[in-house]
Amino acid sequence: MKFLKILYVQVIIGIILGVLAGWLFPSFAPAAKLISDTFINMIRMVIAPVIFCTIVSGVAGAGDLKKVGRVGLKTLIYFEVVTTLALIIGLIVANVVKPGAGVNFTATANTQVSTISSQAKDLNWGEFFSHIVPPNVVDAFAKGDILQVLFFSVLFAVGLKLMGDSGHSLLTGFEKINKVLFNILKIIMRLSPIGAFGGMAYTIGKFGFATLLVLGKLLITFYLTSFLFIFVVLNLVCFYFKINLWRLLAYV
Repeated sequence: MKFLKILYVQVIIGIILGVLAGWLFPSFAPAAKLISDTFINMIRMVIAPVIFCTIVSGVAGAGDLKKVGRVGLKTLIYFEVVTTLALIIGLIVANVVKPGAGVNFTATANTQVSTISSQAKDLNWGEFFSHIVPPNVVDAFAKGDILQVLFFSVLFAVGLKLMGDSGHSLLTGFEKINKVLFNILKIIMRLSPIGAFGGMAYTIGKFGFATLLVLGKLLITFYLTSFLFIFVVLNLVCFYFKINLWRLLAYV
């Protein structure tokens, strides 16, 4: 059956099997969590390198240095503006749908949320812009701090561009590494049914069937937010740059 080779069909099957496994074998939950966490870690493993190589290849491969500077500045501004709009849309939809209503969080989780909230309230614009510059590049990559990785990527690309023709071979190398990373990402995505299975088996095994309603509301929130982001924010960006939205979505 050809439809079984389609990835999202495999993900749905993985979810169904995960629900059954969590229901029938609750003791399997700890092992299922390991499967889910491993899959998530695999995705996080390649995010920062993909961003770095993509930005370096794109910015350093541009024309003159002034153009590189403009592209770098536009990249940072675009990232900030689009991320802010995505957060606003997410907050609005989350407050309307309330996907987490009815979930009993542990004391540890409540403490973590309170800590993050207090830190966010204390953060000012000066500290925010200071945070963009990583004190340690390796640490930025290790923590997956996307904004710091983005800043270093643009700076690295400018430095590579200043090398002139002597940096061309290095640029070609980054372009090839970028292709390798995307191939790795494709391999990881093929494992997403296993990750979905592990996540659902752990959730149902540990918290029971009551969480299915919460997860359903969470999925509605996710898809509604994604829909609004694509057809409001991304559509405006495509209109400004005179890009066909449907062709872009088909390419992605």
